[in-house]
Amino acid sequence: MNLREIEREAMHLTEDERAELAQNLLLSLDAPTDDDIAGDWLMEASRRACELDEERVQPIPAEDVRRKAMSLLR
Repeated sequence: MNLREIEREAMHLTEDERAELAQNLLLSLDAPTDDDIAGDWLMEASRRACELDEERVQPIPAEDVRRKAMSLLR
């Protein structure tokens, strides 16, 4: 199937389906690799560790975070 055939078929989709297809196609153009994501998380973890070590932020117990998240979901 070539591009023109795909376009012609896509035009038979509902507006919502075309919007979803368009979003998925756009996201596929700029999707980060697993290595990119891992690197970003490593930098973020390092930044947060430095903030804690330098006492620029205070740690929040996991139970407090969970409780707040659950209250927001209600």
